[in-house]
Amino acid sequence: MGKVSLEGIEFHAFHGVFSEEKKLGNRFTVDIHVYTDFREAMRTDDLRHTVDYFKLYQIAKDHMQEPVKLLEHLGYLMIKDILKVYPDSSQIEVVIKKHNPALGGVVNFSVVEVVYPRDFQ
Repeated sequence: MGKVSLEGIEFHAFHGVFSEEKKLGNRFTVDIHVYTDFREAMRTDDLRHTVDYFKLYQIAKDHMQEPVKLLEHLGYLMIKDILKVYPDSSQIEVVIKKHNPALGGVVNFSVVEVVYPRDFQ
């Protein structure tokens, strides 16, 4: 078993509950970790036998362009699409950070982590 990750993917997007978030948007950082068996890729040097992080990036990008209220829902949607492409994944983790959330004080990030299979039961 191994892990393929993308970390620190940055987007400007319009996710949130409050109207200001939907109008002005915010900066977000996304990390994706996919646990899978890539022994065949190690032996063959063939991309078909592992997780293509370009595909992971495209999934994240597509979902970041479609506003939702909750980061929990956003993470769930990303994992659902990753599973469509990589159904044999044993675990997928999506971490979404909203930079400087408007909470009336100094907060660097609000963070949501969605994990498959734990959060999908």
